[in-house]
Amino acid sequence: MTFFQGYEQYSIDDKGRVNIPARMRKVLPDDSSNTFILTRGNDNCVAAYPISEWKKYMDMISKLNQFDEKNRRFMRSFLKWNVEVVLDKQNRITIPKSHLELSEIKKSVVILGQFDHIEFWDPDRLEQYEKNTDIGMEELAEKVMLGN
Repeated sequence: MTFFQGYEQYSIDDKGRVNIPARMRKVLPDDSSNTFILTRGNDNCVAAYPISEWKKYMDMISKLNQFDEKNRRFMRSFLKWNVEVVLDKQNRITIPKSHLELSEIKKSVVILGQFDHIEFWDPDRLEQYEKNTDIGMEELAEKVMLGN
């Protein structure tokens, strides 16, 4: 299983290119071919899944009944943001303009490892998101880890 973790802040160039941190490249699955699926992440960040990890989600989605209106709506909303990107020779990916606008990323980007994927955030937006939480890390850890 892929295990991305950590936090980095990098610049993003005018073409939307950003480096993938070395420690995150090291854990890319061999069968990913340096290919990611970029999509709309939770809380309006950009999420990047190695193609081999993404296939697990596609397997789940392919089992949904497309005659159920809720499922169709979910699939349309979820799948329309998907873009395949490949690491270039400088270990960068290009984040499409639509994804940059959605996540409000401008000149700088925070890169977060999130187990099976990487998230890209505008630094100010991530800071605001973290400030708006109504629960401290210790209390959150207790609730999540103990199932409260």
